[in-house]
Amino acid sequence: MTPHRETPAEGSESVDVFDDDLTPEQLAAQWQAEAPPPAGPIANLASSLVVLALGVAGLVMSIGLGLGTPSQPRPGMWPFVVSLIIAVLALAQLIVGRRGGHDGEKFSKLSWLAAIGFATLLAMVWLMPVIGFEIPALLLCLIWMKFLGGETWRGAILYSLLVVAAFYGIFILALGTSIPHLF
Repeated sequence: MTPHRETPAEGSESVDVFDDDLTPEQLAAQWQAEAPPPAGPIANLASSLVVLALGVAGLVMSIGLGLGTPSQPRPGMWPFVVSLIIAVLALAQLIVGRRGGHDGEKFSKLSWLAAIGFATLLAMVWLMPVIGFEIPALLLCLIWMKFLGGETWRGAILYSLLVVAAFYGIFILALGTSIPHLF
C-alpha cells in the first residue's frame, strides 16, 4: 500500500495514512479526485461505432470461413459467436451508454498502450502462419510485459519464456492442435 499524507487538524502533526485506513467514502473521493476527466457523449458514440464496425467485420469474415452446425462447427463458428456478442454489446452501448456519458475516460497518453497492444496482437496473428507461434508469442509477451506492463528485463524474459513454454505444452504436446509451430 502506498501511504499518503493526511491533512492535519489545527495544531497537530501530519500523519501517513494507508489506503486500508480510509473509509469507503474517503477512498471513493480519493479515486474520484485522481480520475481522468470524462470522455463525454460524442466520444462514447464514436467508440461504440468503432466497436460495432469491428463486430460486423468479424461477422462477415467468420461467415467467409464457414459456420457449420453446432454439432459439426467449422472454423468460423466461434469467431462468429464472439463477433455477434461484440456487435450486440456495441449496439447496447449506443442505445444505453449515450445517456450516461460520464463513465468513459478521455483518451490520454496511456490510451495508446491499448492501441499498441492490439497492433502487436495483429502482428502475432499475421506472423504465426509464416514462422510458427513460438517466436511471435515470445515477442508479444516480451513487448507486453516489458513495455506495456513495466516489468524488468529479467522478469519480462523469464515470464515470456514460461508463458510460451506453457502454451507449447498445452496446445502442441497435450492437445495436439494444428497451430503452426517450429518445433
